[in-house]
Amino acid sequence: MATTDLHAEHTTTEHQHGAGCGHATVQHGDHVDFVHGTHHHALHGDHYDEHESVAEHTTADHTHGPDCGHEPVPHEGHVDYLHDGHKHAVHVDHYDEH
Repeated sequence: MATTDLHAEHTTTEHQHGAGCGHATVQHGDHVDFVHGTHHHALHGDHYDEHESVAEHTTADHTHGPDCGHEPVPHEGHVDYLHDGHKHAVHVDHYDEH
């Protein structure tokens, strides 16, 4: 699957992601993305790129369901699960961030 990096809605001068910024982090290849609402921001020079919102674990690593310990949240015809400050929605063999 090809990905296209889009520029985030804010620049590094408007908000700096980092330790203590209040956004959860997700390892993404060789860098860290910051979970910002329903999407991820990755530092790229003087701006942030939007990266795909794929959760940090797969369905093989952890299965969300009635007894998984995460709060279910109905969302547009399916159920998301609150997971460390963000929501996971099953999508084939992985979870999307919602």
